[in-house]
Amino acid sequence: MTIRPATTADVPAVLPLVRKISLLHQQWDAARFGLNGDPAKSYDRWLRQRCEDAESVFLVGEVDDRIIAYLVGTIEDEIPIYWMPRCGWIHDLWVDEDYRHEGVGRQMTTLAIEKFRELGVKQIRLQTATANDVGRKLFATCGFRPCTTEMLLPIESLDLPQ
Repeated sequence: MTIRPATTADVPAVLPLVRKISLLHQQWDAARFGLNGDPAKSYDRWLRQRCEDAESVFLVGEVDDRIIAYLVGTIEDEIPIYWMPRCGWIHDLWVDEDYRHEGVGRQMTTLAIEKFRELGVKQIRLQTATANDVGRKLFATCGFRPCTTEMLLPIESLDLPQ
């Protein structure tokens, strides 16, 4: 297993993994994560930009020249009322099923933390789906803690009084 920074040449091999993580999120909560077309089409350009962006973290894990995992993160600005002007965001972490429970996700997360530290951010954030117990446990072992709860109200489903 090799974990390394992604290149634009890796993007086509990462896109099937993007489809997998997107479909899993949609399965967990279609109201929140319902897809608008093929997620890989939306991600293609964005991932290529992450390869060129010095303030992004885009890692791939590969076995026998096959990409089986990826992590992508960016530095984002916070709204100005908070003391933390910029923070790292881990947007996605995916490890193919056959390679889970081998420490790949933890290694990638640890490398992302180190990269964000080198970039000078003082805080890293991420969101996990409510159904993603495994993900929350992984991130907790890397030092993350819960800090907010996102709540959802699909307006179409409301039976509002007239």
